[in-house]
Amino acid sequence: MRVAITGDDGFIAQYIQMALGDDAEIIPWDIIDDEMMLGAKLAACQALIHLNGHPPNLDMERDDNDVLELMRKGAKKVLDAVGKHQGMHLVLIGSLRVHPQTGPDDPYYSSETRLAPRDVTAEGQLWAEERALDHATDTHPVSVLRVANVQGIPLSDGEGHGIIHRFCHEANFGFFIVPGDGTQVKDIIHVKDLANVVLGIVSNPPPTREAIAVGRGEPVAMDKLVEAISENTGGAPNYSGSNTDEVWGVVDAVELEQRLGYRAQVSLEDIVGEALQHASS
Repeated sequence: MRVAITGDDGFIAQYIQMALGDDAEIIPWDIIDDEMMLGAKLAACQALIHLNGHPPNLDMERDDNDVLELMRKGAKKVLDAVGKHQGMHLVLIGSLRVHPQTGPDDPYYSSETRLAPRDVTAEGQLWAEERALDHATDTHPVSVLRVANVQGIPLSDGEGHGIIHRFCHEANFGFFIVPGDGTQVKDIIHVKDLANVVLGIVSNPPPTREAIAVGRGEPVAMDKLVEAISENTGGAPNYSGSNTDEVWGVVDAVELEQRLGYRAQVSLEDIVGEALQHASS
């Protein structure tokens, strides 16, 4: 089954492409801007995966005022093109930043969690999600994946992705900046697990529409994570970082398990070990 990938983020898209192998069709932004060429590329595809959680220009800040319009324009071209191809399954991959922070009354991220975009990029993501879900039909099914804190190493050269890699990299200089006071928790998932989830969703489209939070479903306390990194690197944690931009809380992994029969396979210990090795090299 041929699967198109748009909105390349330089990280997650690489792993999805690798998992799909020869079935992947990477479509860059310049082709998205060409309606005829985009249509020709999609003619042989049964599904389209759109990385929807970042600005089209990766150098832009998430709260840049121009991001919303750029995301809307890009997503509209993708959505319109998908609508012209009968039977095409659209998969939107974004961030949990479209939800408010979890709290005592609503401790888990799920398909039922309230929506409240936290920044301009999240507004753009939610705009595309809502537009796609509103127009989903049995001939044009839509899957929306809102993903927790993704960790891993880019398949191309570059620094590791995610807060654990950031801690390990900074610890090489003798200390690392920690957001919050250590009591907050995150849901952390490896990019390989995310790629497996995406493959499972693509292989088994919903009848019409779905929205699923994706994560390990296990809370990772910051103080425990910081302790492990400090012990392995000798770096001293500095609890002076702002926590307002962080995604705290835990995903309700039961939804994903019921949908795909899948639980994350890469352990937290393996994620930390990978980050430590990558930072040291």
